[in-house]
Amino acid sequence: MADQRIVVVRLGSLGDIVHTFPAVAGLRDSFPGAEIVWLTHPRWVDLVVSSSLASEVWPVDSRDLSSVRRVIGKLHASRWDAAIDYQGLWKSAFLPFFGGASKRIGFSSATIREFGVPILYTDRVDCRTIHIADQNGELSLRAGAKQPVGRFALQVADADAVRVRVDLSKEGLSQYVVLTPGGGWRSKCWPAERFGALCQRICKETGLRCVINYGPGEESLAAEVQSASGDAKPVSYDGEMRTLKALLRDARCIVGGDTGPLHLAVALGTPAVALFGPTDPVRNGPYPPGEIVLRSPNAVTTYGRSQSTDPSLLDLSVDEVLAAVKRRMEPRA
Repeated sequence: MADQRIVVVRLGSLGDIVHTFPAVAGLRDSFPGAEIVWLTHPRWVDLVVSSSLASEVWPVDSRDLSSVRRVIGKLHASRWDAAIDYQGLWKSAFLPFFGGASKRIGFSSATIREFGVPILYTDRVDCRTIHIADQNGELSLRAGAKQPVGRFALQVADADAVRVRVDLSKEGLSQYVVLTPGGGWRSKCWPAERFGALCQRICKETGLRCVINYGPGEESLAAEVQSASGDAKPVSYDGEMRTLKALLRDARCIVGGDTGPLHLAVALGTPAVALFGPTDPVRNGPYPPGEIVLRSPNAVTTYGRSQSTDPSLLDLSVDEVLAAVKRRMEPRA
């Protein structure tokens, strides 16, 4: 129906937003003329806009009372056929609840992380799928979508791509491999010294230099990788979202753990080697499946937020990861 009005809520974070895109694409494919309004944190507005899936993107910071009041007021001023909370937290669920949306769709208590949140929904979905992107798609189906997920393409501005190329050319780089050693929790991160050793091997055996991508608070981690890389001369890069997309899209390959930049790179079509430990790649891995995922058979799924590397990640050797990088950079039939 062309007059469908749907509000979707996914406030953050980077990887989770990327894993929400397929479900919203399912909505867009089913209701091409619908007005889809996406609520997200101001940090991610440009990313959501670049997907071209939402008619409008409304920024909201759940820690800013004036921001919350403004968005709730705007929700009250419109009629909504459905509101879908893809996040499943109190801070996301209360927005359509207090915004007056009569049909509020979310996960049931079997899936949700915070106790009690489903009480704010009128429609609670018991998920049958495993990957979070597919679970998000089940919420879209409850909203009337004909298919749970769809395809999407993230836009990268030419000016941003040029800016990245110019920045890297000053460092003598044209083709490169991106290493993303961070991941929010250190327990998900392959050791910095191994990223450094991998950087050296990639440079020696493929002739490609590496770019170390890092985010806020990861400066010391990037410095550790830089130091461990010796004479391989990697370039550290901490650009904003617009240039990050350009950097990732044009890379020959990306290597990283269960982290937002890796999932973003996959969404941009970049070959990836994903290193998993305490989080389950069946639920949180690259989507759609098809990238190389390395995980020790000794790994135990805990989602524990420890500040030390999960022991299972130590089972992944530099030789094993290098072989996967070489294999992933080969042309696919």
